[in-house]
Amino acid sequence: MKSVAMLLVLGMLAACGVETASTAATSAALKKQELEQGRATVDKMQRDLEAVSKQAAQRSAQGDEAK
Repeated sequence: MKSVAMLLVLGMLAACGVETASTAATSAALKKQELEQGRATVDKMQRDLEAVSKQAAQRSAQGDEAK
């Protein structure tokens, strides 16, 4: 009887460990996705900023030519 109870307890502990590992893997995957999205946002912001700076330089140059 003790061995059956011991097997049940070990089975439950093993299942708990699997669930914990699964949760950790899922959490890591979500963090990776968030990081990739953040990098994509930073890249887009840099491209947009460069485009705006280029437009401002062109307008400034056109204004200088008009004088």
